[in-house]
Amino acid sequence: MARNVAQKIIASHLTSGRMEPGEEIGLAIDHTLTQDATGTLVMLQLEALGLERTQAEVSVQYVDHNLLQTDQRNAEDHAFLHSACLRYGLWFSKPGNGVSHPTHMQRFGVPGKTMVGSDSHTPAAGSLGMLAMGVGGLEVAMAMVGEPLYLRMPEIWGVRLTGSLPPWVSAKDVILEMLRRHTVSGGVGRIIEYHGPGLAELSAMDRHVIANMGAELGATTTVFPADEAVRQFLRAEGREHDFAPLDADEGAGYDVTEEIDLSTLEPLIAKPSAPDNIVPVAEAAGAEVSQVVIGSSANPGLRDYAIAAAMVRGRQTHAAVSFDINPSSREIFADLTKMGATFDLISAGARIHQAGCMGCIGMGQAPAVGQNSLRTFPRNFPGRSGTSEDSVWLCSPETAAASALTGVVTDPRELAEKLDMGYPELALPERASVNTDMLVPPPPPEESAKVELVKGDNISALPDFPPLPERIAAPVLLKVGDNISTDEISPAGARALPYRSNIPKLAEFTFTQIDETYPERAGELAGGSGHIVVGGANYGQGSSREHAAITPRHLGLRAVIAKSFARIHWQNLANYGILALEFADPADYDRIEQGDTVELDAVREALSSGSELSVRNLDKDERYRLVHQLSQRQVDAVLAGGRIPLLAAGDQR
Repeated sequence: MARNVAQKIIASHLTSGRMEPGEEIGLAIDHTLTQDATGTLVMLQLEALGLERTQAEVSVQYVDHNLLQTDQRNAEDHAFLHSACLRYGLWFSKPGNGVSHPTHMQRFGVPGKTMVGSDSHTPAAGSLGMLAMGVGGLEVAMAMVGEPLYLRMPEIWGVRLTGSLPPWVSAKDVILEMLRRHTVSGGVGRIIEYHGPGLAELSAMDRHVIANMGAELGATTTVFPADEAVRQFLRAEGREHDFAPLDADEGAGYDVTEEIDLSTLEPLIAKPSAPDNIVPVAEAAGAEVSQVVIGSSANPGLRDYAIAAAMVRGRQTHAAVSFDINPSSREIFADLTKMGATFDLISAGARIHQAGCMGCIGMGQAPAVGQNSLRTFPRNFPGRSGTSEDSVWLCSPETAAASALTGVVTDPRELAEKLDMGYPELALPERASVNTDMLVPPPPPEESAKVELVKGDNISALPDFPPLPERIAAPVLLKVGDNISTDEISPAGARALPYRSNIPKLAEFTFTQIDETYPERAGELAGGSGHIVVGGANYGQGSSREHAAITPRHLGLRAVIAKSFARIHWQNLANYGILALEFADPADYDRIEQGDTVELDAVREALSSGSELSVRNLDKDERYRLVHQLSQRQVDAVLAGGRIPLLAAGDQR
């Protein structure tokens, strides 16, 4: 049977289930990735699970999110993570070494391997022919324990690329075109696999841009074949020995098909405040800009910085624009400097920041209220920048640099014509400036066993949640609309992020971007009836942060009733004993109001006997049919109050 790339990797790692869309499957995991904003909880979970040493082939902890140290909290978390890496046998990427995704690609990525990461942009590794998925932290912890990853077998969405990108159009415009066509929920339940003759025009780092932002489509992951472009990348990194060709068999099919002629694309931009609010740059041209930021895992390649440097060389950015450069890794920053491009950027007025996520996670670089910020980032959810009333746009480095020069949103093609500027031909180095000094390797097992975890005052114990009750009668404390992101549930930014390892304190920020009174109102009910949240479609899109399940649970959340759920958050809810239910008739969403009291009776029995339940609105004396998509394994976790209590009771499912 002819297989595509995704099917080949799945088949070679399948531990249980059938490769039929919708069937639950188990996959053996080769690599794990954690970053500091989510990794502290993972390490606490490893402690609770009694792990001696990671069972994955490669486990790496990156410090790339919480880099601003305005008090002791972030520094204490970093010290804890370092000690946990020594204790459990992980690699430790020190602060400033680089963003996890491009750094893992440079140093550890191998075609054909599987990886889970406690970061939703983990699928970026699909650029090398890996099957890499963003998951909640507990899934990563279980993979390190040696357990398979369980998920529903996705459909494989084959996207055939033809033609060549025109000048001033780049990989970012490819993924923005996908979002323009399909929205933030278009990839739900699917793996996107790119193939076709157009791949020859895309480098491995170009593919990283596209694979990274497949997360914005809601896709399970994105995968590319491992071809000559991947070989060239690994050769440049001094790792050609890790290359193994991987391509679809001749005649392999896909569950869903798509075609993009690259030659027909134009510069695109996502307007505030959603990644799928896409228009041509020419249509948005003229809007005033006060900030331009180039960097992040969504445009991390040397080429992405070098093209901007070439465009601004010998010129000065607009007086009203803050032009910020966030290198994605120290390696790329070193090569950029050797090329002379760093000097070109600085001379043009750029502010150079340390290698890390920075403004992409709201860790600094917050824009002014009411002023437009153009960023080469993956997300522009409301408030993610650190400014509650922000106006963030997403675009390519070409559009970003052109707009930095003019002070308004500018189509780079128009600027090129005005300045008689040809599309830069970049002379990128054939060999990267590889430096592994900031990657701390794991010690031998006999030394690891002697390491004590270093815990500062900001690191709290994992919460202990009770089992699901037989009856839930609780108020609908909050009703939200479609596409609510985990950023809106548990916000990022320099105020909240330092408390990622302190659940009681972090809970004070829960849902505050939507309703500032939520934490106080929820806290009043937490020890009694608890409460329920009602959501629209694609509830919980975006980041993989399990904090968006833990902190509402800490505040007494019993169930979320929604039209539909985003994959990672849906799994995180089950992991922490929150019942995720869907309206059988989406129209019933309109019949429940915030403040209504609803009742789920005999809920434990109903979960154990089937997939249908009903909820009674006690204020309106109405009943609504509900369904759940949970597997028996997930049902057991919800009944127990979460997966950790279930494991503590001796059930290893």
